Amino acid sequence: MRVSIGSYNTPLSFVTPICSRPSGGGLISISSPSHSPPALRLSSFPGLRFCGGRKISVGARAGVNGASETTSFEPYLEEMDVVTFLDPPNYLIPLDPGSYNPAAYLWKKIEDIPEERRHRLLQLLNPRLISIAWEIAGTRYHDPKFVRKTDSNIRFNKDAAIPFHVYNCRTSGGPFLIAWLKFFKKTIFYGNNGKTYGRFSSGSIVAQFANQLCPLYFEVTQMKEVMSTEQPCDLAYEFGDGLFDLDEFPSGFPKPVKHPYPFSDEVVIYIRHMGPGVLVGQAWQEGKELDQVPQKLCGEILMVKEYNPSEN
Repeated sequence: MRVSIGSYNTPLSFVTPICSRPSGGGLISISSPSHSPPALRLSSFPGLRFCGGRKISVGARAGVNGASETTSFEPYLEEMDVVTFLDPPNYLIPLDPGSYNPAAYLWKKIEDIPEERRHRLLQLLNPRLISIAWEIAGTRYHDPKFVRKTDSNIRFNKDAAIPFHVYNCRTSGGPFLIAWLKFFKKTIFYGNNGKTYGRFSSGSIVAQFANQLCPLYFEVTQMKEVMSTEQPCDLAYEFGDGLFDLDEFPSGFPKPVKHPYPFSDEVVIYIRHMGPGVLVGQAWQEGKELDQVPQKLCGEILMVKEYNPSEN
């Protein structure tokens, strides 16, 4: 996938756009002739500034696994703010990183995107940018006040017999056995034992068959750091052996069974809050054997809450 916002080649000293956008956000409009790329609001980045006087060629884009494709939508300014912050053009250089908190800024940029459009980040952020998002989300823990900020506004589906909410997820894939976990869904729900559980499922025909035979359930636990790296995190999805004591689960969900390999080998996904309705995770296969060296199961995982108008 590739989104082309424009290509410009002009000295910075002559860039004088006059821009406006509709109330409530949306696509930016240029009200006078300008050579400035409309998708970028350079003044909005507190940690970035111009490298003086060079000619620039701007092409904001997003790719899926290196493929060049055309998206079915035109990205709005709010979404492109997130993309550009994660992958700034080479004519911008960072100011003193101590002058602002990157995670707080990224949170605000995601918050600016209307909830019904946040799913577009799954298409705009390629695997490399998702990995960068994991690192930036980690700077949240540098601020004692901001570290307590979580996505507390998420509401469960009240009409369901068992409350739940759904996320759409994306990762760069991994070993052959889990290659289907490139685009998938995550459902979080409460068990009748007071614990919180979840399940991964994929939409492909082959994966749907596997979803019923070997459903991937996990337990959601509070966790402060990734065991293998000692980096901070907020939550952990612990897969265990898959045999969770669940008497009730959302309608249509199969009964838990023993997980297939590698999910049976102590797989844990560590979670960081990235913004309202948006999480980023890192999956580890930690192993049952005491002398087993933990290894990453796949690339970082982007998770975006599925928009449900009935919850608002």
